[in-house]
Amino acid sequence: MATRDLAGVPPLPANDENMGLEGSKGDDGDDNGAPAVDWRPPRRPLSAPLSSLQGWGGGNGAESGATILELRHHGGGGGGLGKSGERSREEELGGLFSSDAARVSSLQRRAGGGGGSWAEDEAAAAAATGRVPVTSGARLRTLNYVATVGLGGGEATVIVDTASELTWVQCAPCASCHDQQGPLFDPASSPSYAVLPCNSSSCDALQVATGSAAGACGGGEQPSCSYTLSYRDGSYSQGVLAHDKLSLAGEVIDGFVFGCGTSNQGPFGGTSGLMGLGRSQLSLISQTMDQFGGVFSYCLPPKESESSGSLVLGGDTSVYRNSTPIVYTTMVSDPVQGPFYFVNLTGITIGGQEVESSGFSAGKVIVDSGTIITSLVPSVYNAVKAEFLSQFAEYPQAPGFSILDTCFNLTGFREVQIPSLKFVFEGNVEVEVDSSGALYFVSSDSSQVCLALASLKSEYETSIIGNYQQKNLRVIFDTLGSQIGFAQETCDYI
Repeated sequence: MATRDLAGVPPLPANDENMGLEGSKGDDGDDNGAPAVDWRPPRRPLSAPLSSLQGWGGGNGAESGATILELRHHGGGGGGLGKSGERSREEELGGLFSSDAARVSSLQRRAGGGGGSWAEDEAAAAAATGRVPVTSGARLRTLNYVATVGLGGGEATVIVDTASELTWVQCAPCASCHDQQGPLFDPASSPSYAVLPCNSSSCDALQVATGSAAGACGGGEQPSCSYTLSYRDGSYSQGVLAHDKLSLAGEVIDGFVFGCGTSNQGPFGGTSGLMGLGRSQLSLISQTMDQFGGVFSYCLPPKESESSGSLVLGGDTSVYRNSTPIVYTTMVSDPVQGPFYFVNLTGITIGGQEVESSGFSAGKVIVDSGTIITSLVPSVYNAVKAEFLSQFAEYPQAPGFSILDTCFNLTGFREVQIPSLKFVFEGNVEVEVDSSGALYFVSSDSSQVCLALASLKSEYETSIIGNYQQKNLRVIFDTLGSQIGFAQETCDYI
């Protein structure tokens, strides 16, 4: 159980990191009198069979041949949460959680085997066998992490998403586009740009990725392959399938297939679009199989530290900076259930106490970079909630907020004892959640601090491990080896 000092520092880092929230601390550094939380406890080694432990990180990738994209906090406008004068903090948080719930609903529809539109509101960013900056989308007003990549002769800042199959960016001339910080991609300025025809294999793959019964084609002798991606919350992207040069921290991918969107609407937070890291023929991972071997990893940075994380493409573990050994669990393959990365969740411990629930028998969960709050089937969530309440009983409860129904009033407490939270995956692989991922500060004065987990509606839905519980973890996706790895790491891109 970790002790947290609640005096003198803003209690908002938990919100700010992966959520796209600015927090109560102003850009000038003032703490506005808010209480404080030290969110960086000493890390304890993970427990796992010796056979599942592998390597300790080291090096900076300079001599490794790895391409490393920075996942960084975007410095663009947007202002602090609740500072615009137009919406209160609670209103903005409510909107963020509503969007997260819509994403979860979209994931459930796909994971349940149903047809319909391609995945969610957020997406994935490109990276190469090395370091590419990965940034919190906070100031871009998006829920997730962003990275900047080269496309054609320009740059694009895209949302990183492991549940999206197709990369798309906004293109000029745009009939209807969401607000974007920076210029639109202009196909006319790129000599290597070309639209793909309807009879291309990529257009066939697009039909599979989007769940469309048939591709849409324009007129002419070689009609272009068009796409429509619609999301659960009503946002969408429409355009043509094309290819161009993609640059990932200097690594150039010729003929990269993506969507060139000329009609796009939704809460994409000033970004250029989305880049898909999901499991499909058109995802970044599949298109760069020869270069990176189907392996990528990320370390998602905490917002309050103003640090950047990294998105690494390729299997060179020497570029990681993990402080504990990597532990691997088996990746569950399910081609019927979309582009998702599944693992078997066999247990959860709270403060070292094993949670008892029949819901663990279902096993399979999605590890997702785009969902914020971890959502569990009701039987598991209720058991976790009961155990947490038992161990957190000395603190008064507060009303729930949006999808978070277990909240506390921590005003007047200088320190709090936060029970540790661990996920146990197949193979007895234990992954401890960073202490900042256990609680979510809804109010800036600590009067409403919530357990950062949510319940799904049905036992038949699929649990999702969200990015809020993945902070300061190196998460490795090895698609050819069919395994996902975890290690503690302070996410700081250099």
